[in-house]
Amino acid sequence: MRYPILTAFLLAAFIQVPDGFAQEGTPESSTTQSSIPASIIIPVEYVWEGSSESASQDSEKPTKQKREPIYDEQADAEFQIKQALNRAKKENRRVLIQWGAIWCGWCYLLHDHFKEDKEVARKLLYEYDVVLVDIGDDGKKNRDLASKYNAALAGVPYLTVLDSYGEVIANQETGSLELQGEGKKGHDGKKVLAFLAEHQAPYHNAESQLAVYASYAKKMEKRVLLHFGAPWCGWCTRLEDWMARSDVAKVLDRHFVDAKIDIDRTIGGKELYRQLSEKRGRGIPWSAVLDENGEVVSWGFMKGFQNIGFPATDEEIEAFLAMLKKGAPDMTVEEHAILANSLKPVQP
Repeated sequence: MRYPILTAFLLAAFIQVPDGFAQEGTPESSTTQSSIPASIIIPVEYVWEGSSESASQDSEKPTKQKREPIYDEQADAEFQIKQALNRAKKENRRVLIQWGAIWCGWCYLLHDHFKEDKEVARKLLYEYDVVLVDIGDDGKKNRDLASKYNAALAGVPYLTVLDSYGEVIANQETGSLELQGEGKKGHDGKKVLAFLAEHQAPYHNAESQLAVYASYAKKMEKRVLLHFGAPWCGWCTRLEDWMARSDVAKVLDRHFVDAKIDIDRTIGGKELYRQLSEKRGRGIPWSAVLDENGEVVSWGFMKGFQNIGFPATDEEIEAFLAMLKKGAPDMTVEEHAILANSLKPVQP
């Protein structure tokens, strides 16, 4: 057996938790079964935190409860963090790294708490791009990344907060975020929420942000592709994912400065949205093309001032492409075809 001490303890660390979650992070069942200690010390002897002695190998292995692993052992963690940083920069969010492993019972508990606690789940949705980084069976995997971010992985789960440029904002062991008191297992929602709130990114001002976009567009001789959205908006996510496609992004980047305004997370964002969308179709995502002076040159609505949103019907696709073409009159036929071919009607 490769890790006798690890096996005896870590097989016991898996807990019974529900596989599915209802909407808004509410668990379908809150039943958990665990006798594991509060946090896990990893290398070198694999003892529990707070224990002064290594445990002897148990002659009878406990049965591991089946559930989907939360850590992808095959993932390229550095690439995932890079992607998260790109999203965070665009959305003015932070990146939260959850260091852990599939054998770590308290990693599952913390991950489940992130989903089940409504306030915590909302805070993560709004303010963070989360990356789960696997430390492997021996606790040594991705140690170069941990060193890069000064993460002292004496135990897991462990949290690192990065700004959108990859600078470390905070490193946090999670033992201090646990519930206190005899017989209590899990994490203290108030402590977790306070930690996340303390390190979230400060909000931008919508008018100032739009002025920055317009100034950059003028410098680059481009137009501003303005779109309003919110973290809870699924169609907004669809639009942003489409804009991020490599073929689409290549065309859009040649003609536009991407200007996303979050109506919930930008100071004055909701007011600016209402001002521009008045009598021109409500609902998000809402789009328009602005010139370098901030003046609207094409609107994202159809006949009858109905908002296009994400173009999911033939009529919406036609109107959306017309908005882009009017906003970028030098767009080539080939570029227009790339955008048109990337948009397909969504079946009801």
